[in-house]
Amino acid sequence: MSLRVRDLRSGYRQGEVLHGVDLDVDRGRALALLGRNGAGKSTLLLTLMGLVRPTGGSVRLDGRELAGARTDQIARAGVALVPQGRRIWPTVTVREHLVLANRRGGGGRAWTIDGVLDLFPGLAVRRRHVGWQLSGGEQQMLAMARSLLTGPSVILLDEPSEGLAPAAVDQVASAVRTVIDGGVAVLLVEHDLHLAFAVADSVAVLARGAVVHQVDTAAFRRDPDTAHRLLGVAT
Repeated sequence: MSLRVRDLRSGYRQGEVLHGVDLDVDRGRALALLGRNGAGKSTLLLTLMGLVRPTGGSVRLDGRELAGARTDQIARAGVALVPQGRRIWPTVTVREHLVLANRRGGGGRAWTIDGVLDLFPGLAVRRRHVGWQLSGGEQQMLAMARSLLTGPSVILLDEPSEGLAPAAVDQVASAVRTVIDGGVAVLLVEHDLHLAFAVADSVAVLARGAVVHQVDTAAFRRDPDTAHRLLGVAT
């Protein structure tokens, strides 16, 4: 069971951004999508979620074609997006966020509110706090917990380390790894290589709207010259 993306193309009124993306993510595995700013990483996640309409190509989840489907249909099929910026409601409590999200539609594990609070014990302590009272790390945990309650087979994570202290990044990495070990497929867009390498089984590099390099994480780490050439950073 897996997510299969073939020749995916999409963009905006200004023009095409994705020019034929191919990638695979299997259940119980994580793929880190890396690339320079403007490469199309977030556009890819938004396209997979139906928030940007594809202009061509195929997106199959366990054999079911999702390209061109509405966002609600994609969510019910088992895809969840944890967006960049978290999108937490500032005046809604942690528990209310979870109750609102607790509408299982995907084909993944049947997470419960108690289950996600066990995974994120810091949220359990602050379950009566509203969104604006949470730290950045707590907001990220809440965004992830909210997505799990839909029972996803695939989670799309967009820059989960953004704005977080190192200790919070480690907590996010641990939680993501637990989710992966539970059989969920994870596609991770992340600029923090420490987090990406901690959770991802393989790495794909996006450049100019297409995947130009894909390899297992250990091999990518052993090849700093390629990483520097493609990303402009040292691994």
